[in-house]
Amino acid sequence: MLFDTHAHITDEKFDSDRQEILKAIEESKVEYVVNPAVDIPSSVQAIKLAKENSFVYAAVGVHPHEAKDFDEDSIDVLRELAKSQKVVAIGEIGLDYYYDFSPRDIQKKFFRMQIELANELNLPIIVHDRDAHADTMEIIKKFKKAETGCVLHCYSGSAEMAMEYVKMGCYISIAGPVTFKNNKKGEAVVREVPIERLLIETDSPYLTPHPYRGKRNDPTKVEYVADKIAQIKGMSYEKACDITTENAKNFFGID
Repeated sequence: MLFDTHAHITDEKFDSDRQEILKAIEESKVEYVVNPAVDIPSSVQAIKLAKENSFVYAAVGVHPHEAKDFDEDSIDVLRELAKSQKVVAIGEIGLDYYYDFSPRDIQKKFFRMQIELANELNLPIIVHDRDAHADTMEIIKKFKKAETGCVLHCYSGSAEMAMEYVKMGCYISIAGPVTFKNNKKGEAVVREVPIERLLIETDSPYLTPHPYRGKRNDPTKVEYVADKIAQIKGMSYEKACDITTENAKNFFGID
């Protein structure tokens, strides 16, 4: 059993064959998928997709790239959307200083506001952090309530920082790059973080794992991430799948 904790099935790259991809997922060993949003329209789409497919769950939120188009009224919209039974998290939210598509002060403001919304609704947060490690951690430390779950999606920081997050009660999510040749940093993170604090994801349609790197990613390929974690941890593939699936079910509150 596999749980892809982060796949953008509503992305336009799946527009031509979304139903075929959904059927392939259903016929694979992937039992659950969480589809995070990046803005208000994709939040609506994510909920619709989740309602139509029993194995899909939704997260609603505004990505830092889109923060420039966010306003305080959007929080009220997200609050209403999050009432859907298929919504299991607020996300994908966070900071992105690599592209800086939105001004950094705006990114930080709406990251904080969405964390506060998650605190209010008792929903976990799915965090995007690219080249913004210090500010991301500072905001999480300051604004996230202890009981609010948190996962660092497609984690790209150091093993030392990963362990700081673990001590804060957060999860670390591992994606396709861990399978890339000579990704020593990613391997170090997997070695250091207890398996009980690891989740797996594809970030479809991006970050396709080896041996399909360069092609479009999809949730059926999450098995390659699980296999690499098993190799690094020195455990069976089946055990890595079972533990990461249980971790995800507990994190998202899925029975």
